[in-house]
Amino acid sequence: MLSWKKLFAILALVALIAAACGSDDGGEDAAPADDGETTTEEPAEEPAEEPAEEPAEEPAEEPADDGGAFVAMSAVAESCDYGGSLSSINAIDELTVEFTLCNPDVAFESKVAFSAFGIHPSEVLEATGGGGPELFENPVGTGPYQMVEWDRGNQLVLGAYDGYWGAAPEAETLVFRWSDEAAQRLVELQAGTVDGIDNPGRDDFAVIADDGELQLLEREGTNIFYLGLNRNMPPFDNELVRQAVGQALDRQRIVDAFYPPGSIVADQFLPSSIFGYTPEPKWYDTDLDAARTLLAEAGFPDGFDVTLNYRDVVRSYLPSPGTVGVDIQDQLAAIGINVTIEVMESGAFLDASDAGELTMYMLGWGADYPDATNFLDFHFGRGASGQFGDGFEDIWAVLDEAGQIADQDARLTLYEEATGLIKEHVPMVPIAHGGSGTAYRADVTNAQASPLGNEYFAVMDPGGRDTLVWMQNAEPIGLYCADETDGESLRACEQINEPLLSYEIGGTAVEPGLAETWSSNEDGTVWTFNLRPGVTFHDGSAFDANDVVTTFLAQWDAASPLHTGRDGNFTYFNADFGAFLNAPEG
Repeated sequence: MLSWKKLFAILALVALIAAACGSDDGGEDAAPADDGETTTEEPAEEPAEEPAEEPAEEPAEEPADDGGAFVAMSAVAESCDYGGSLSSINAIDELTVEFTLCNPDVAFESKVAFSAFGIHPSEVLEATGGGGPELFENPVGTGPYQMVEWDRGNQLVLGAYDGYWGAAPEAETLVFRWSDEAAQRLVELQAGTVDGIDNPGRDDFAVIADDGELQLLEREGTNIFYLGLNRNMPPFDNELVRQAVGQALDRQRIVDAFYPPGSIVADQFLPSSIFGYTPEPKWYDTDLDAARTLLAEAGFPDGFDVTLNYRDVVRSYLPSPGTVGVDIQDQLAAIGINVTIEVMESGAFLDASDAGELTMYMLGWGADYPDATNFLDFHFGRGASGQFGDGFEDIWAVLDEAGQIADQDARLTLYEEATGLIKEHVPMVPIAHGGSGTAYRADVTNAQASPLGNEYFAVMDPGGRDTLVWMQNAEPIGLYCADETDGESLRACEQINEPLLSYEIGGTAVEPGLAETWSSNEDGTVWTFNLRPGVTFHDGSAFDANDVVTTFLAQWDAASPLHTGRDGNFTYFNADFGAFLNAPEG
């Protein structure tokens, strides 16, 4: 019997040939499908009595025809009317993959280098149905480290992969531990029970810098902490109410009281170090009288009651969640808004915010790559999650245009316009760009504080010890990072699964990854990746172009049996590439 991978490829080929026969010019004039189906289904011109499954039966009777040869997979949208930016993904041969886009994407290289698009073996995705604990607790990748044990609530243990295609890891074993208390992380570093920690506390920077047994590495504030407001939830369905909150908060007070050195007040969503930032327009000045007036105009002269949700997890953008939450509660009380604080478990909080189920909440974002598309498109673009409620079509239009043109000055003009629209609509209140850092024992060499928060542990030598122990702020939620957005999960995934491209260690430039070389056509709509030969997954299976197609298709096609994940949101894919194929309506 044919494997799922080969059967899929044959179905795709049959459908492509059928589609081409329907038009004298190769199918360009064929009527597009309304729902953006892939070409794995029977073309609409065929008689209804010919079920889509029928073509599978012929090849299935003759499995010996391919002689074990590589059968290239293709995933093709019948048109771009489905709303996304991907048109097709084709395995040209075993070591060549081609992506065709509906429109140019100036950030495409940076997107495919991100950890959410780490490549998984086709066979593993098929065997797990694209989800379940076997996938998100036991991922199989090509990276320098592989899974050994995840002792939930205690530690995650990874071991060096002997068959790794690159340089062998310096430490044989990598252990992730976690604590939400900065004081505990520092005590363990000082005691030598861990080799490195993330996010030292506000008052610990000076302590670490003065300790000759430790080393402190600071990160620039390539992040944003914001107060999210869901426009689908009353009373934030009224723009005047959102504007009132936007003018009520004293953001400088929060930064001065709770943030470490290197932190600054956010005058817009984008940090100044990210391309797309413009000096104007800046956020509203704090004005309690104006805020009260806006509330009265909106019909709330006496204020209202609301719940503020957050997770008690320290992040570089939010070093002290509990105290910041209480301060926001206190500040909003000054204009009559009575806030009830509700702390949620980290994974449940992220899932609920992503699904648009929270009314008001504290959240933030750290750069995945240094371009406005990573901040603005992800949060406010056409494919953004529902965390702020329904999107704003005027913002969509500006961001769509800005992401497709190469002229930097023209892009900046559009991002200035988008920033103004965000200020007008107030889907959130930008509060701070948090300074942060990492700290290590002094004998750890090649230590890093990545501006992207993706420290790469394989190159770190823990003073000749066999094990490197890293303590971060929280436990990973899941390790199938196609369906995670949490930085603590992503950092662990980055040691196990590798994308087509990668970011330089400790920096943001795009470098080769599982693809040795890559190129695009002149207008940036066709991208070809030439894969590394001889790469194997941790289970010993060979890496090839079909693994790339399967990995992306599992996220892209909402009708795929592999489109499962941990909670099924696949937030990064939808935000970065605009829409899913065959997404259910409503």
